[in-house]
Amino acid sequence: MPIYEYECAVCHHEFDVLQKIGEDGKELKCPKCGTPNPKKVFSVFSSSGSSGESSAACPSKGFS
Repeated sequence: MPIYEYECAVCHHEFDVLQKIGEDGKELKCPKCGTPNPKKVFSVFSSSGSSGESSAACPSKGFS
């Protein structure tokens, strides 16, 4: 499950939520002030590795 970031429209508190893909967060409330329906925030992520490394977790099966 991915982690999504949200921001409260009232107190501007930012918090992370572990959610299933496709959930919209409408049932969420700000953990700081309790305001419902926080706004989903675009978050950045990083990945490590050199340009020559493959990011695949498993080798392909059945292909030569």
